[in-house]
Amino acid sequence: MKIKKINAVLALFSILAMILHIGYNSFSYLTMYYNLSLKLLTALPFIIITCIHAVLGMCSVFLLEDGTRIDIYSGQNKKTVVQRISAALIFPLLIIHLKTFDLLKNLAETKNQTVFVLVILIQVMFYAVVISHAAVSFSRALITLGILRSREKLKIIEKISFLAAGALFIVAVYAVIRGELFMFVF
Repeated sequence: MKIKKINAVLALFSILAMILHIGYNSFSYLTMYYNLSLKLLTALPFIIITCIHAVLGMCSVFLLEDGTRIDIYSGQNKKTVVQRISAALIFPLLIIHLKTFDLLKNLAETKNQTVFVLVILIQVMFYAVVISHAAVSFSRALITLGILRSREKLKIIEKISFLAAGALFIVAVYAVIRGELFMFVF
């Protein structure tokens, strides 16, 4: 249980780091102001915390029995399935995310519109995967830490978390995609 508690704390810190990173990048794209130091200041803690969180998460899935088999607990574990599938998708999509600017720049120069659109769509998918993972994981971290015990409060926290995640997704997609289109298309 110690691994799960440490990982729950890391999950909460990674959610905070994600919000800061997305917030700064959204600001950058909306204002067309870029500061490499600020980008690194928001990206590096996010990367470090998230990597440790991912390793502990994998250890917990593979080394601990926690009764999350979908065939037995399908109704109870839909969010767990979303949480685990989104976690698995983060790293392959992250590779493209880290190279998005250079990819879009090169694709715009070569006028490869099909792949350009595909990269944009993958980027939107990346935001959806990361933010949905955070939204599902937030209340679960609070439960693991013993902060959240009531079913009624759980439902309220989940609704707030999903609404905040939806708003963050909309802001990120609008700001970043709009900014990239202005830089590379218009």
